[in-house]
Amino acid sequence: MSPATCRVIAYVDGFNLYYGLRSNEWRKYYWLDLVGLSRSLMKPGQKLVHVHYFSARIRGDGAKKGDAKRQSTYLDALSASTDLTIHFGHYLQKERTCRKCGATWKTDEEKMTDVNIASQLLEDGFDEKFATALVISGDSDLTTPIDRLRARFSQLRIIIVFPPNRRSHQLMKAAHGHMVIGEDKLRQNQLPPTITMPNGHLVQRPDHWK
Repeated sequence: MSPATCRVIAYVDGFNLYYGLRSNEWRKYYWLDLVGLSRSLMKPGQKLVHVHYFSARIRGDGAKKGDAKRQSTYLDALSASTDLTIHFGHYLQKERTCRKCGATWKTDEEKMTDVNIASQLLEDGFDEKFATALVISGDSDLTTPIDRLRARFSQLRIIIVFPPNRRSHQLMKAAHGHMVIGEDKLRQNQLPPTITMPNGHLVQRPDHWK
C-alpha cells in the first residue's frame, strides 16, 4: 500500500454520536478519545491524517448550565490534540406548539453541522487529502455530498461509521462500506482522566461522566 493510498481522514458528527451514546445511557463513554477511536476503525497499513469534529456549543443558561460546562471541558480536552480540529455550528431558537393543547415553548435546534461536514468532506476530496474517509454519523443528509464525491473521484473510498442506535439505509447505499461502533471500541478509547493543555492548564474528566 503506497503512502498516497493509505491516508485516512475521519469526520465526526458530534451530536449524532452523542445522541447515539445517550440512547444507550452510555454517559460513562462521553469522555471519548476521537483520535484513538478513528485509528481503531482503520485497516492495518492505513495512516490517520486528521480528525474533524463537528459540533455546536450548548447555551449555558438555565437547566443546561451543567451540560454546557461539561461540554466545554470536553471540547478543551479534544483541542489539546494536534491531530484534531473542531468545527462549530450554532443553535437556533425555535418556538414549538403542541398540536393538542396549543401550548407553546422555545427549544434550541442545532444548525450547520451537516453543511460543515459536507463542505469539509468535499474540500478534502477535491484536494485529494485522503484515500479513505471515515464518516462517523447516521445523518442521511450527508448522502448527497457523498454521492457527488464518488461520482467525481472514483478512486476515493467513503466508509460510514454508525454511532450506537443510528442507521441510515441511504448512507449505506451511498458509501463503499459501513460499520457500527461497538461498546468495546468506546471502552478502549477513553481520554486520560486528566489532560495537560499546552498552556499548562489541567482539564479533568467531569465526575458526572464517570
